Amino acid sequence: MTAPTHHPTLAATAGTGPVLLWVVLPYLSLAVFVLGHIWRYRYDKFGWTTRSSQLYENRLLRIGSPLFHFGILVVLIGHIGGLLVPKSWTEAAGISEHTYHVTAVALGTVAGVCTLGGLAILIYRRRTVGPVFSATTRNDKAMYVLLTATIVLGLAATVAANILGGGYDYRDTISPWFRSIFYLQPDPALMTGAPVLFQLHALSALLLFAAWPFTRLVHMLTAPLGYVTRPYIVYRSRDVGLGARAPRRGWERVG
Repeated sequence: MTAPTHHPTLAATAGTGPVLLWVVLPYLSLAVFVLGHIWRYRYDKFGWTTRSSQLYENRLLRIGSPLFHFGILVVLIGHIGGLLVPKSWTEAAGISEHTYHVTAVALGTVAGVCTLGGLAILIYRRRTVGPVFSATTRNDKAMYVLLTATIVLGLAATVAANILGGGYDYRDTISPWFRSIFYLQPDPALMTGAPVLFQLHALSALLLFAAWPFTRLVHMLTAPLGYVTRPYIVYRSRDVGLGARAPRRGWERVG
């Protein structure tokens, strides 16, 4: 009789720590991200907003907000391309590894600096402008901490590895690990060899995505399409006295 063959489990091959960090945590973060948005949209539609503070202060906001949103948009596009598009696809399209690497590092560094600079202005504004600071909740403060940590770690990893260091191709390790999560065949061993700053950046991003549905960041997943077709909003005063000036003929108050 042939003895049964025992296949090594994921925990045995990768270790408990890596499995928790690079298998369990990503799926928990993804589940909270999806279910949290569904819950928020169902039970807190009126809270699905940026809670704009433009009314309180506009000068710093006009500088920091476009800088931050431009930078984060470029960073997001770069991450989508770098994580989801395999290296073989870009090489098949005629883009050499050197060209991709130089372009990605240059654009990523500039976008990261813009994002961090814009975020610094927005945080400074929120801390120094009284009415804006008063409208800041603990939830906002936690969100800013996670967002800042994720951006700083990502920028530091890029600079340390690809500008100050000898270079690191994350598309050989981090990108395949990221795609393996969605293939339902996670490979935590791919992340164990990545530089520490890249690992910390990935972990902070997972925590940020888990907190995302419960913060003002939900506004990034909406578009004001209904604004174009919505009817005019009519404002009426509740005050009996509508002013010292007598109304023009034909516009007298009724009732």
